[in-house]
Amino acid sequence: MVEQSETPQEETRLPPGQYVPRGRPVIHYGRVPTFRPATWEFRVMGATASGEQHRFTWPQFSELPRTTVMADFHCVTKFSIMGNEWRGVSTATLMELAPPAPGVKHVMIWAEYGYSANMRMSDFGRGHTLFALELDEKPISPERGFPVRAIVPHLYAWKSVKWVRAVEYLLEDRRGFWEERGYHNLADPWREQRYSYQEEPGEGPL
Repeated sequence: MVEQSETPQEETRLPPGQYVPRGRPVIHYGRVPTFRPATWEFRVMGATASGEQHRFTWPQFSELPRTTVMADFHCVTKFSIMGNEWRGVSTATLMELAPPAPGVKHVMIWAEYGYSANMRMSDFGRGHTLFALELDEKPISPERGFPVRAIVPHLYAWKSVKWVRAVEYLLEDRRGFWEERGYHNLADPWREQRYSYQEEPGEGPL
């Protein structure tokens, strides 16, 4: 059983059904991948403005300007980790370097082993959404997503994809890995959008 600990301030930041555990639980699907910096690359593909793929080597990506975001982290399994300091490449910076084509309203974030998560461009483009390389002033640990993980603090944490390798701009929405397996397409923790059976008309792909 996980012990719980929350302050009055944290209670006001907790979405419905969430609790604050002691420590920082780690949950992921599959094994932790091996990082190979010589061959690692980050791609932006799909409906790009240029029609071409954009590729960043590890030295290129790791040298991009970084921003810091303080944010809570809400897992669909109902624990929340409060007050995390993430540092990495903002989605705004990435979209300046690799802009989407007109009409792009969704993105798919791709990770190692073909894992994926979809989201609306309005979620992807939020000011606090970023591709994190650091957590609390240290490189993210391998089990938490090293070298790069997406951080989308206002959505359930399965949208904050670990071990990210690519972003695909979409002209039409498409479900990602967990969304195809019964999780909600939008994943708003304040509305407890946990499962696909809860979806209202228009909240999922046609």
